[in-house]
Amino acid sequence: MAAVMPRRIPGAPVCLCVLCGLPAAGKSTLSRKILGTVAECGWRAAVVSYDDLIQEQAYYTQMEEEHSNWKSHRQAVLQCIEQFLERPEVFGEMPSSPLINGSAWQKCVSTLLQPEGLNRDGMPLLLLLDDNFYYPSMRYEVYQLARKLFLGFCQVFLQCDLETCIRRNQSRPGPIPVKVIMEMEKRLESPNPQGNLWESQSILLDSTNDVTKCDIQRVIELISTALNNPLSPAEDNSEKKEADRLKCAKSVVHQADQACRRLISEAMQAAREHQVPPGDMRVLAARLNECKGTFLHDLRKHFLQEVVFLQEEDISVEQVVQRALRRDFHDKKDEILLNIMRNQKT
Repeated sequence: MAAVMPRRIPGAPVCLCVLCGLPAAGKSTLSRKILGTVAECGWRAAVVSYDDLIQEQAYYTQMEEEHSNWKSHRQAVLQCIEQFLERPEVFGEMPSSPLINGSAWQKCVSTLLQPEGLNRDGMPLLLLLDDNFYYPSMRYEVYQLARKLFLGFCQVFLQCDLETCIRRNQSRPGPIPVKVIMEMEKRLESPNPQGNLWESQSILLDSTNDVTKCDIQRVIELISTALNNPLSPAEDNSEKKEADRLKCAKSVVHQADQACRRLISEAMQAAREHQVPPGDMRVLAARLNECKGTFLHDLRKHFLQEVVFLQEEDISVEQVVQRALRRDFHDKKDEILLNIMRNQKT
């Protein structure tokens, strides 16, 4: 079935298409194929590669304590996109933020700034945002920009197994550390069109092998639908949303605290069954409670800073808690327990 091309309307429809997935999942390869296809349709298009625009070290610190610094880099990219779309003749040549690689930005928009690119009145403009986007909140920032500027928005998630991504990454010049990819895989949350209304325009492609012509056709149809259905800005109810977000965060932390207490109780029972001495039991309890305190502190901080809260959508507190426990508490709890038991045997 042929894709329904958007109408030639004044102001040239624009779409922000998020390409997300693990490093080496095939996002850059898919971008090149999409560019070739849309060029045949007369569309203007460019790839906004976060790898090129953001300094390499920022990627390695995003998994550590400097996450807020990484968030600033991502927001700087979106700021450059917004300013370029509003005034391409001014913000096309140099980015407005010092956090962005200037030469990479010029290369990104150079084709769009050519006379033939600027003068194609009414023809669609497609920006492919190429990054990992492993948290929904990262993708939601793009959605917010699209809604603010009346743009189309869609997402393509490239599903590729961890082993294949690591193998591909190792064959690249300057590969990303394996531990970074493995940590990202733990945190990766794919688009959830059923649970998040704002992610309704999303598709999943299996990129373990090469993407097919059929896959490309699906992407073009998705983008065409987004172009024909630009988003509209929502009413400003930020104060209520913030209050609801804090209330939800409190509920998440409370349930997480209860779950941690149960898990710690189970770990202590297991230690008693293995006849761990009283002194080691006290050490175990102290370490587990310290681990719990750190986990709850980080969970609240992460939830308030990163987790998307939409008034019109329900957040499954249980799902948030269970996902956080699997990612950041279970393994550490088991490691503490095993270390105590090993010390007893020696």
